[in-house]
Formats: sequence, C-alpha cells, structure tokens
Amino acid sequence: MVLYTFDKDTKGKSNCDMDCLKKWPAFHAGAKAKAEGEWTLVKAADGKEMWACEGKPLYTYVEDKKAGEANGDGVGGVWHAAK
Repeated sequence: MVLYTFDKDTKGKSNCDMDCLKKWPAFHAGAKAKAEGEWTLVKAADGKEMWACEGKPLYTYVEDKKAGEANGDGVGGVWHAAK
C-alpha cells in the first residue's frame, strides 16, 4: 500500500490526532522494530510506535483499497505520497 506524509507533522513527531488516525492510520512498527538509517520510530497519537522516514511519520489511507492506489495524494493540500 502507498504510504503518506502529513505537512502538519514536524520532524520526528506525528501531529495526526486520534480522529485523524481513523482516516489516516499510522504505519505501525512491530514490537521488536529497531530504527536503522533513514528509518526511525516515533509515537503515534494512539501511543504505539510508528515508522518515519527521514523523520517524517508515515501513514496509510483508508480510501486506498488495493495495492498501488494513491487516493490520498494531495488531499487537503497537506497529504502526500511518500517519496
């Protein structure tokens, strides 16, 4: 599935609250996940660790139903497919 970044996030911090996470689920990390290189871990609003790339937290989008769909790219001018 396509991963997204949120312009309102700051480096290393998710600013997507619990309501936001309903539409933009955090790309959660497994319990034993370890940061490495450009891949880091940050806390989501739900308290769980989520992946970030170069400090930008990553999300999926509930309107993407199958692999390759990028329906969230450009939503509200603040959501973008991760590159």
